[in-house]
Order: sequence, then C-alpha cells, then structure tokens
Amino acid sequence: MQYFNYLTSEDKKSIFYSLPMSFERDSDKEILSYALGSTLYMPATREKISQDIISFKYEGLMSMVICLEDAIGDKEINKGTESLVNNLKNIFLAIENGQISYEQIPLIFIRVRSPKQINILGKRMGSMIELITGFVFPKFSINNGRDYFEELKKINFTFNKKLYGMPILETADIIYRETRIRSLNDINKILNENEEFVLNVRIGATDFSSLFGIRRSYDVTIYDIAVIRDCIADIVNIFSRVDREYVISGPVWEYFCKEYRVLKPQLRQSPFEDTYGLEGIQIRANIIDKYIDGLIREVSLDKVNGLIGKTIIHPSHILPVQALHVVSHEDYVDACSILDNDNGQLGVMKSQYLNKMNEIKPHINWANKIVRKGKIYGVFNEKKNFTSLLEKKIYI
Repeated sequence: MQYFNYLTSEDKKSIFYSLPMSFERDSDKEILSYALGSTLYMPATREKISQDIISFKYEGLMSMVICLEDAIGDKEINKGTESLVNNLKNIFLAIENGQISYEQIPLIFIRVRSPKQINILGKRMGSMIELITGFVFPKFSINNGRDYFEELKKINFTFNKKLYGMPILETADIIYRETRIRSLNDINKILNENEEFVLNVRIGATDFSSLFGIRRSYDVTIYDIAVIRDCIADIVNIFSRVDREYVISGPVWEYFCKEYRVLKPQLRQSPFEDTYGLEGIQIRANIIDKYIDGLIREVSLDKVNGLIGKTIIHPSHILPVQALHVVSHEDYVDACSILDNDNGQLGVMKSQYLNKMNEIKPHINWANKIVRKGKIYGVFNEKKNFTSLLEKKIYI
C-alpha cells in the first residue's frame, strides 16, 4: 500500500520531494495508526461494497469502516450482518481468483453495536477475518470499554491474529463539562491497559452535537461550535501527550454536495495563485464546484490541533483529506534540521527558509511527528502544496 500510487512517475517527480513509503496491512501499529488517512464509512447494508473494492471504484481509498451501528436502522441488524458476510465472501473469492490481491484491499474495520457482537461476527466470518484490520467501538465509555477489549482479545486468540480496536468518544458523560475530565481519565486508564490494541481514538462530533440539538452548516467547522471545540481540546490534552500518545482522528464532515453559499468561500485563493498564477483562480473555481471548501478548512484546523486522518462519509472527501496530510517542504526541512542537530551542540538555529527560529528541545517532538507523517504521506517539493494534488484528480 502506498499513498498516491495512482499518479504517473512524472507527476510524482513534479509534486514530491520525498515519496510516500510503502506499507503493508500487517505493518506495525505505529505505522498503521498514522496511515488511515480518509477513513470512509459505509453502511453494512450496502450490497456493492465488495464490488466497489474489487473494481477499485474509489481511487486512493486506504481505509474504510463497514458500519453495523448508527449507519443502519435498528431493524436492519440481521440484514446488515448478512450483507457484511456476503461482501467479505466476495472479496475473499476475488483474491482466490486473482481479480485483486490481498495487498490491494484497503484497511477494513467493522463498527459493531456492542462488545458481544464481535464474537458473533467472528464465528460468521471464519477464515475471512483475514480481510479485517480491526473493529470500531462506538459509544465507548467506562461502562463498556473493558468489555470491548476483552472480546477483541478473545477473537485475536481464537484466530491467532492481531486485530485492533478504535474507540469512538461520543457519549454524554464526555461532552458534559461536569463529568468530562473524570470520564476521560477513566477511559485513558482502559486504553493504557490495552495500549497494544488501540490503533486510533476517534471523535463522534455528530453524537456530541445531537445532545445539544446542534448541527453545523457547511460554512462552519466543528471548531466554531464552542461546546464541541472545548471537548476536543480536553480529548487532545489527555490522549495526545508525548509520554503516551494515541493518534486521534478528526471528526466527520457531513456535507458532500454544493449548495447555495451565503458566506464567502473559505478555500483561500492564494495557495492556487502561488502555485499556478492566474490559472489558479480557475482551478480553484473548479475545485469549489466539486468539494466543500469548509472540509478543507476543517482538516487544516484538525492538523493544527494535532489530529491525524479523518472520518469521511463520501468518496469525494478522500483526496482533499489525504492531500492536506502531505508534509510541506518547509516543515520537513525544519524537522530534519532539528533532529540532525539534536546532539547537545546547539539549542537554537535559524531555519533554512530564514523565516523562523528552530529550538531543538521545544520542537523535537513536533519534528518526530512531521518526519513520521512525511514517510507515510510524502513531502511536497518546494513551492508545491495540496492544490498540486487536487488539480491532478478532481472527483465528481
């Protein structure tokens, strides 16, 4: 697996200073946790999931979640389970028939409704469980957290496989201020007890919003909703500390089609003009026709707040999210300079871009993250940015 492997050699050379590394579905947790990128959710009742995967319908898709929880109705559980098993069976047969290789399948996770459903699905999947990378744990809390991981460990033991868990933080005790910190600390203890199985921590911003009767519009990011922003800040504070860091992914962006825009588009004109000159204005206009510019704004804020990757609900979100995770040339050379000079001889130095001071001790953890992201998503050439990738592939 490799990000942006659909590009031509010429495009790769033009866009990237350092190409994304190749990784495997069975790579170490430290790699996979950073490598989820745009994680596409699909309802388990969708019958064409296997067909979409086998036909490579969604170019660039690296991870996905087949959902048996909120994405399907309460009366559709049996239907969703049957559809899930049938889709996995179709993929399994396609591998055996040489239509697709094991390495070409995206990382697949199953979002269950309860801990006991993990065992039920394990029995139904049998050997097809080889196609699965892990399970998503919804409504994760102190009340069910240990049960989720116990069931996960049981299925790992039964099939002699390393499957991961991705808890979703989305319950009332987490968003309500009076119980938040205690709940997050209690959950942190559960995660620490099961650290080797925790691939990612996800944020259920939609469920949080519902508790206040809030739904953001397409011109507003989740960080503009104060009550959600404050909760995200506490989640990052507790789970993303360098002494025991869990990768936290960005919450879902709900919109995927253009609507009448009342406010000024947030997708700034300058990155396009800087890269393409006057032609960039037209390129920007084309992208705005096909992407919700608020998504790009929100992913930028995800990154600033230390979140990596994002839950998505439409394939048109795959590319912009992943393009925004490519490391800039400036950040990369700064990070490398900091790491290369971490020898006790210097404390501070001027950046290669001559626009900032790089302090080794305060910036060392940031530098390690940047280099790690650069290996997985690649590093842009000088004067290239996310628009270079959006211009190459515009989804409809």
